[in-house]
Amino acid sequence: MNSEKMRGYLYVAVILAVLAVGYAALSAVGTYGSSVQPSSYRSFYVTAQGKAIGVPDVAEFNFSVVTQGGKDLGSLQAQNTTDMNKAIAFVKSEGVSSTDIQTSGYNISPRYTSCAYPLSSVTPCPAQEIVGYTVTQNVAIKVRDFAKIGDILSGVVKNGANNVSSLNFTIDDPTGVEAQARAQAIVKAQAQAQAIAQEAGFSVGRLLSISTNSAPQPVYYAAKSATLGMGGVDVAAPSPTIEPGSQEVQESVTLQYEIR
Repeated sequence: MNSEKMRGYLYVAVILAVLAVGYAALSAVGTYGSSVQPSSYRSFYVTAQGKAIGVPDVAEFNFSVVTQGGKDLGSLQAQNTTDMNKAIAFVKSEGVSSTDIQTSGYNISPRYTSCAYPLSSVTPCPAQEIVGYTVTQNVAIKVRDFAKIGDILSGVVKNGANNVSSLNFTIDDPTGVEAQARAQAIVKAQAQAQAIAQEAGFSVGRLLSISTNSAPQPVYYAAKSATLGMGGVDVAAPSPTIEPGSQEVQESVTLQYEIR
């Protein structure tokens, strides 16, 4: 192979190498250009709250049977069960479904001898001994017929319960009220976004994201919750007047908009 052909081959090889390096450089620039593009739109957030008032349709309360006595635990349990079964039977007779009656606790607690102070400086308190037991059974119920709430509250006491507490009202399905509050919150957030854009000198672009958070507020009562102490009631007492009041539901909405 003469020197003229050799120089020709080297010339072609150099050209091919330059082209390969140039192509690699262009590919790298293109890749870098893609990587520095913004990963998200320029955007801003607005948050607003909406409120809606709903009328509770479920009343909830707890009642208990507390039986206290001596060391014959079996007799105490039997008496406690008899009284509780009578109270539950009464609740069912008032139209409360079994699905709305739930045993929420059953507890047996021993009672011990007590000694507040030593008998003397040399005689300590004697060792504690069990002197009896206390059996407590708790039930939580839901009442959907508000016309019967007062009668049921007083009736469970007449039928064995000796503690009634924690009356409150709730909306069984708050979906509708939440939707009203959410719609109000969205309208407020949209208006807020337009106001911010106008003040800052830009235009509101596309809606990029939305998030919500609901928060039911406490129920307001026209009557206080009933609390009856231990001991039961032997005389007929008038049924309390119970009013469900209203419940406020709050919905918070956060909107993310593109800045134009």
